[in-house]
Amino acid sequence: HLYFVSSTTKVLTEFSQLVNELDNDDFSYVVPDFRLNKAFDKLSDLTAEQKNKVEFLCNECCYVGCADRKNCYENVSRKNLGEDVEHTCQAPNAAEGYRFSKAMKNPGFISVKDIKDVYLPMGFSNFKIEGRGLGSALVLEFLLYYMVKPEYQIHIREAIYLDNMLDLF
Repeated sequence: HLYFVSSTTKVLTEFSQLVNELDNDDFSYVVPDFRLNKAFDKLSDLTAEQKNKVEFLCNECCYVGCADRKNCYENVSRKNLGEDVEHTCQAPNAAEGYRFSKAMKNPGFISVKDIKDVYLPMGFSNFKIEGRGLGSALVLEFLLYYMVKPEYQIHIREAIYLDNMLDLF
């Protein structure tokens, strides 16, 4: 009962590549490279069936001009498999690591407002949040931002922080 996803790790930066993956019956979902997130003129031309298979990566922090993204993903995958590989990202400010504030400035960032006002009306309904391995504090921020109304976010933060449920230190 498993299904296949054409992952963002394929780095599909050309729209024609995305369409080819969407038309491949082997895949239930296709995650385009974040640089295609705002290609609205082309995205709007997709069929309803194709739109149902697109899963947008919302909060990518990667440098938009990165030419080494595929190699980076490959090295991360190899490390996860236990292989002894090293990769140092050469993108500007890469040493800072992931910052949600930086992701929010990325041209491919998809905000909650974008989802409600642009993507859902266009017929898209699948969205992916990056960062499951970044630590509980960041994951909390992603979940709060994307899944909790702003007026309730502080209450959740306080409850978690005051109950010492978050491993901040």
